[in-house]
Amino acid sequence: MLDKALTGSKRYWTLVFILLSLIGAGTLAYLYQFKNGLGVTGMSRDVSWGFYISQFTFLVGVAASAVMLVIPYYLHNYKKFGKIVILGEFLAVGAVTMCLLFIVVDMGQPMRMLNVILHPTPNSILFWDATVLNGYLFLNIVIGWATLHAEKKGLPPAGWVKPLIYLSIPWAVSIHTVTAFLYAGLPGRHFWLTAIMAARFLASAFAAGPALLIILALIVRKYSKFDAGNEAIQSIGKIVAYAMTANVFFIILELFTAFYSQIPGHMHAFQYLFVGLEGHSKLVPLMWTSAILAVVALVMLIPPSIRNKESNLVVACVAVFISLWIDKGFGLVIGGFVPNPFDGVTEYWPTLPETLITLGVWATGFLVLTILYKVAISVREELGTAGAEK
Repeated sequence: MLDKALTGSKRYWTLVFILLSLIGAGTLAYLYQFKNGLGVTGMSRDVSWGFYISQFTFLVGVAASAVMLVIPYYLHNYKKFGKIVILGEFLAVGAVTMCLLFIVVDMGQPMRMLNVILHPTPNSILFWDATVLNGYLFLNIVIGWATLHAEKKGLPPAGWVKPLIYLSIPWAVSIHTVTAFLYAGLPGRHFWLTAIMAARFLASAFAAGPALLIILALIVRKYSKFDAGNEAIQSIGKIVAYAMTANVFFIILELFTAFYSQIPGHMHAFQYLFVGLEGHSKLVPLMWTSAILAVVALVMLIPPSIRNKESNLVVACVAVFISLWIDKGFGLVIGGFVPNPFDGVTEYWPTLPETLITLGVWATGFLVLTILYKVAISVREELGTAGAEK
């Protein structure tokens, strides 16, 4: 079926060319980083996780969100998700690909990643994070490809696929839970030392991922004959509304705990992010943008009369995605490092090489996603044509 990715319209090849150009720029920037070391980034002794790890953290959630389609469709027989579930599974493949690449570019010596395989340490959260991520990537590739191939042949999926589908449900939850444990298990970082970190991660994942899926499904509908169905899209909109509400509620709980109890380590991180600390306020505009977008999204998502209008749903989903990208893809990670355990403030901002490498990784993920979507859409369009002829 991959041959279907080798044919397409001018618009398709233009998109592929743009993505390949970004990948090329990112590759050159990475070669520069590889030669000169991580000193070319904005990271430092005090902020040792930067843009790469924050993008990884955000994208793990995007990948995990596929389970919000798998559960209704496969466990509860919600047939309205029949067309869109393949888009969710392939979105997970693209997202996990980016996650793994961000780990690669974050390491000064990428070959050291082999130590996870050569010298496994089951008592390490990093070991389990690598295990669940690679396992989830494998599951979604196999499940998505097998179900699409069976659909192309006009047959039900093979019997061995269903156990993998059921296994992918707890596995999806595990990839973001284990990632949350990477943060919550560090006692020296008060901002992350919270029992609801995993719950926050899952709530934000089930909002950001489905929001992106809605946007992608509408783009696919506009530029192809594939239509996931209005009812399916509206149902996913409800999921985004509930998940985003839970995410905002969890953040309010964190704010209450920090400021009512006056815990300095937890409180100072929020102060730095939203009002600045000791004259340092680089992230304040970003974090307030995230907060405002979150409120706008909830106002548009919660009332059905507003959410059911497709244009409003698109705006709300864009607001959700950008808000959570800022919150998890920037504020959460950097906020945990500022101030440091000695109350010193070292600010962080990504450098040009970091930005180009990050764009290159995102472009790689979207190239994978574009190819997979091209295959899936071509198969669906062929089936639709064949059905019409009959």
